[in-house]
Amino acid sequence: MDAVKRRAVKTLVGKLTSVSEQTRTEAICELRLLSKNDPETRPLIADADAVPLIAESLYSPSLILQENAAAALLNLSISSKDHLISSRGVLDALSHALRHPASPSVAQCSAAAIFSLLSVESFRPIIGHKRDIIFGLVEIVRGQGSAARSIKDALRALFGVALYPLNRAQMVELGAVQALFSLVVKDGRVGLVEDATAVIAQVAGCEESWEVFRKVLGVEMLMDLLDNATGSSGRTKENAVAALLNLVQCGGEEVARDVRGKLEARVVEGIGDIVQSGTDKGKAKALALLKILDTSY
Repeated sequence: MDAVKRRAVKTLVGKLTSVSEQTRTEAICELRLLSKNDPETRPLIADADAVPLIAESLYSPSLILQENAAAALLNLSISSKDHLISSRGVLDALSHALRHPASPSVAQCSAAAIFSLLSVESFRPIIGHKRDIIFGLVEIVRGQGSAARSIKDALRALFGVALYPLNRAQMVELGAVQALFSLVVKDGRVGLVEDATAVIAQVAGCEESWEVFRKVLGVEMLMDLLDNATGSSGRTKENAVAALLNLVQCGGEEVARDVRGKLEARVVEGIGDIVQSGTDKGKAKALALLKILDTSY
């Protein structure tokens, strides 16, 4: 059975080099379906050197080719991450698809594929070195016309990028902080606000973030999220606490003094709520924040 699948895959991959666009399109559609419906074929497709050929289709002006190529790479990223990260041109092709997607589904699948690769810790610095990928993800978050699903996957990918501390300064430089806070202010969808604040909390953990947080009134916005009157979810509140804690830990006494000066009873009450009923991690961070700010609830 394995030999039959291998032969079928090899035949399809051979068609990816055809001069006929129709032949290439049919082959990519087949490979996408195979990689979606039969997980056993994913390593076979990767081993047949299909990955660079599929990635190349992300530059095609054909909508069908782009959509199927992006979806196939997402499927392959589930179990053939090493092939994707080590195949020449794949990250550049995904970056191109993020910045010039033929449709929302291309943007979403490309962001999801990047997120999938970021689950491997050693890939985070490699992806972080690709400025265009970070820029493309930030553009999706910032874009007026971006689909909610694309934004969600872009946020998850940015979270993965930010888990590697040395990537954070570059995220700040490429406008991530402004885009994230803008989303929090303009978008009422709970899931997106939770995901955006999770990324904000990570990015706050670098010295470069303070200047931008100050410019966009980030501390004030985080404090508003902690106010019970705003009705933020528990996860959003815990993210806001984590962001403030990371800011003051990275910025030292000068930042702590600034945050202290903005602290109001309503905010302390919100932090206190997390101490009372948050997750274990949330409680620990809320207590640490109260301690640094020299206050109790």
